[in-house]
Amino acid sequence: MKKILLPEENEKLKYYKANLHCHSTISDGAKTPEQLKEDYKAHGYSILSITDHEVFISHSELSDSEFLMLNGYEIEASGTGSKTCHLCFVALEPDNTEEVCFSKAHLWGNAKENAKYVNIDKKTSMLFRKYTKHGVNKLIKTGKEHGFFVTYNHPTWSLEAYPQYIRYKNADAMEITNYGCVVCGFDDDNGHAYDDMLRDGEKLFCISTDDNHNVYPDSSPDCDSYGGYIMIASPSLNYRDVTAALKKGLFYSSTGTYKHTGPEFHSITYENGEVHIKTGDVRSIAYIPCSRDCQIKNAEYGECINEATFKVKKNEKYFRIVITDTLGYKAYSNAYFPKEF
Repeated sequence: MKKILLPEENEKLKYYKANLHCHSTISDGAKTPEQLKEDYKAHGYSILSITDHEVFISHSELSDSEFLMLNGYEIEASGTGSKTCHLCFVALEPDNTEEVCFSKAHLWGNAKENAKYVNIDKKTSMLFRKYTKHGVNKLIKTGKEHGFFVTYNHPTWSLEAYPQYIRYKNADAMEITNYGCVVCGFDDDNGHAYDDMLRDGEKLFCISTDDNHNVYPDSSPDCDSYGGYIMIASPSLNYRDVTAALKKGLFYSSTGTYKHTGPEFHSITYENGEVHIKTGDVRSIAYIPCSRDCQIKNAEYGECINEATFKVKKNEKYFRIVITDTLGYKAYSNAYFPKEF
């Protein structure tokens, strides 16, 4: 039986470009929400979630027929030294505008002034943030229980290694790449961390984000926008259609720059023990399973490929696909679990 893991675009389903981690002048970014909408729209994006630090403010008034603002915010739990854990909460419903886990003690920058505009859930604001296994998992659990898509952010920038991130459970997704961290010099290509969490039994998605603050102009090589994004397969730009696709994992992640759009997946299907991948022009298509049985198809030098087929072992716990274009930029599928097919 054929299983469609990542559907092809068609007349009833379109791929929309999205950034789910973004900062504005409301906390510590250099651009206003209005400027961010116009700039991202001009660069081919259809979806943006402005996830300012510690303050949850809706920007639904900026949505229109061609651009959707998803409501969200970012919180942190900090440990000793420089270690920290950051999470983004993106509301699954457009009318969910109440901030959970609010902490006055964590306000900084412009967030201090803008906290007065936040609709605070007073019950969960009593939750004391602890940089412990229980403390971070309580934040994740609370976010999900209150209708948020919860992502675990930039483990490399956070200085979190295996002993820290492996303890976090039941997030919806983790950042496999964070472009804003990369342009700052951090090696935030976190496929190893994603595999660690998957091998430990987590079933979560992966996303690429910008985490942009826009200190540098768009034309600068240090610009932290337009380099990490996801492509969401949705029947429309309706808020609930898009968040339903997020919850189902109907998206892939890609990376690029201000001047270069990243590689594209066209479809991923599974049938008779094989996974079939179709892409745009790429240099390689890699199959990464839970075991050491990785496989790859490489293009001949100076050429490109657009598809590959790999055999999947019956007892393979999961697999994911990574494609690389001729400039070295990558796109990532979510993990898929053969036992669920």
